Amino acid sequence: MLGTLVNTGCIIVGSVVGSLLKKGLGEKYQNVLYNAMGLASLALGANTFVQNMPKSEFPVLFIISIALGGIAGTALDLDGRTQRLIARRGGEGLANGLITATLLFCVGTFSIVGPILSATTGDNTFLYTNATLDLVTSMVFATTYGIGIIIAAPILFCWQGMFWLIGKFAASSPVVEGTMINEMAIVGGLLIISSGLSLLQLKDCKTLNYIPALLVPALWFLVKGVFGIA
Repeated sequence: MLGTLVNTGCIIVGSVVGSLLKKGLGEKYQNVLYNAMGLASLALGANTFVQNMPKSEFPVLFIISIALGGIAGTALDLDGRTQRLIARRGGEGLANGLITATLLFCVGTFSIVGPILSATTGDNTFLYTNATLDLVTSMVFATTYGIGIIIAAPILFCWQGMFWLIGKFAASSPVVEGTMINEMAIVGGLLIISSGLSLLQLKDCKTLNYIPALLVPALWFLVKGVFGIA
């Protein structure tokens, strides 16, 4: 899990450095960075969706995932509870920024395939690449939202640790490394777009309520494997 530890450490370092730089920025520059993160989220989310959609073997699965995940998340009030918890600590701006940062760190090919390759082949290249990107991203986010972005570090560690364990138990299964990852990435791309809309204050989609949607593709492939669905 060396690659995941490095990735987690880079987010911590980036958050600390960015929070120190924040003190030297005026409000208008912080607003510029705030909008920049929203635009970047829209672009990255759209890119993830467009790249993975043509590879999908189940084109309607992402629709089912978003619908079922949204219902489950709304019933649990995931967005509301998280927003209230973070807002008490650092304000509404931090809540939106942390949600978006966490999605960008966790929902992507590098952050999902990387731990699996690390577990199955010992290759940490994807994770080191992701760590470099996350170092810069966390620095920019912390410049805008403060040290609270560091909370994303343990979340990333648990997320990548889960896929590292999947890699260990799956023994480099083609399903785990290929199709399921594509389906999860499609859903993840939509979630990142949703966060971007919230950051730009165009539409509050209550993104966290849709987080359970990421579990639907995994559950589908589990059921598919158990019952031998073609």
